[in-house]
Amino acid sequence: MESQYDELAAYFVRMPIDIFGVYQTILKKGVYRGHKDQPTTKCGLIIALKGEADFICDDISYAMYPGKAMLVGKDRQLEIVVHTAEFEYFLVHYLPVVAASEQMQLTKNVNELQIDMDAALLQLIEHLRRFSNTIGNIELLGKKTLFYQLLNKALLSERYRQNSESQSMIEQTIEYIRKNYMESITLESLAKQNGMKAKYFSYLFHKYTGIGPINYLIQYRMNLAYELLMTASFSVREIARSVGYSDAYYFSRLFKKHNGMSPTAVKQRGRNNPS
Repeated sequence: MESQYDELAAYFVRMPIDIFGVYQTILKKGVYRGHKDQPTTKCGLIIALKGEADFICDDISYAMYPGKAMLVGKDRQLEIVVHTAEFEYFLVHYLPVVAASEQMQLTKNVNELQIDMDAALLQLIEHLRRFSNTIGNIELLGKKTLFYQLLNKALLSERYRQNSESQSMIEQTIEYIRKNYMESITLESLAKQNGMKAKYFSYLFHKYTGIGPINYLIQYRMNLAYELLMTASFSVREIARSVGYSDAYYFSRLFKKHNGMSPTAVKQRGRNNPS
């Protein structure tokens, strides 16, 4: 089963979106019923900056405070109850670029995330605010790019929070794979390095990265092989060996499965399109 952050990342990878309003708002203590009777018409990424409040979506309360973020879907009844003297939050409105009937359920969900309140976050917010009223295509592209950076930061923060105990181990394993990809690596050998049973180690790795350790290794090898086939003058057999496969035929079948083209076809493409 995919983790929440990985499921959200997959959604935004697949689903093109349009960015609409960008707002930074301060509310005084009290109750705000702006969308209680008129449901939201846009999806929103909301980040609490100062103070405390409850965002009540369809009668379910979500506590908001600095370091807390929410992805709120459209067609939600929403009211805000501010508990402190002031509550400040940042909001980006967006919508998928598809007809409503084709939208995935995630478009309508409410997802809570943690986000690091650091200088990088505040800089992203400030840059997005500068693009809030832009209309040129390059400016609109810049606004969308910054939104994805902000979203990526929130999802990464949530991934680190949910995997704090295993984060260092998984990152060390990833570094080991990248340095030793040409060697014989098995799930059992990776698990043994970390003093774990293979099944549990694979579960932790998948929970953190969204992909199993051996699939990660294969994907890393295939990406390297693609670059070599496009740019180097080595034979397919030599490239297969350089990324950890002594059997060139097996490598070719695996490569085609992952890239949709044979190594020979990619190599020919590289010859036809020299850099």
